[in-house]
Amino acid sequence: MTEKVRVSWALGDHEIEYRWVLEEAPAGRILVFLHEGLGSVSLWRDFPDRLCRALGVRGLVFSRWGYGASSPRRPWERWGPDFMHHQALDFLPNFFRALGVEPGRERLWFYGHSDGGSIALIYAAHYPEGLEGLVLAAPHVLVEEVTLESIRKARQAYLEGDLKPRLARHHQDPDSAFFGWCDAWLDPAFRTWDIRPLLPRVRVPVLAIQGYEDEYGTMLQIEEIARLAPRVELVKLHGCGHSPHRDQPEAVIEAVRQFFQAEGWARQDQG
Repeated sequence: MTEKVRVSWALGDHEIEYRWVLEEAPAGRILVFLHEGLGSVSLWRDFPDRLCRALGVRGLVFSRWGYGASSPRRPWERWGPDFMHHQALDFLPNFFRALGVEPGRERLWFYGHSDGGSIALIYAAHYPEGLEGLVLAAPHVLVEEVTLESIRKARQAYLEGDLKPRLARHHQDPDSAFFGWCDAWLDPAFRTWDIRPLLPRVRVPVLAIQGYEDEYGTMLQIEEIARLAPRVELVKLHGCGHSPHRDQPEAVIEAVRQFFQAEGWARQDQG
């Protein structure tokens, strides 16, 4: 069951859909799930529940503005190349405040998928207080042509194929979700988007996961993270595309469990 909270931030006042996972877990740590460019609470399916049970930690799942059952983006509103910076540096602190989450009092981990992984990195570079670590699945740190080509194909599938009705099962306004993401990435100004200069400032441990068959990015993305950030472990998965938690959930859960255990607090069993 999801709830909603009103978040006031630089881009407006928005109702944000969210849900807590494994609320009976010990207080003090929260695993925050940051979805991909077309994601939502419902598109995670049961993965947050499975991962939080494996770790014995409370989770927080939400749909960003424009997605799921959160306030939709109005048709004339456009997200610029800095939209992920807005999410990381303005929205997230205000979202946490609206929920009564205090980084530092609560120790945070992020599980960021795709754009969500990029948002996690931007946040970590600027707000280290209370942050213990990151799990990044298919994150982006620079723009590759393979990414843009796949987004162009997705746009054609949305306009001419069955992508729109499929997304409508997870977003109250699928146009809001799709074109907010698609138009931002395909904006010519986005080609120079590059967050690699921030990576040396990410001091927390990072687990970066990438599939060899990812149609939206290559191994360069996580290899650049490992080259530039000080504490990075890589997991490269065969037979895995852009959504490791859907393509290989057991492998991802086990990799995260071992990573958290190495940091000294994840429980030994998988729940």
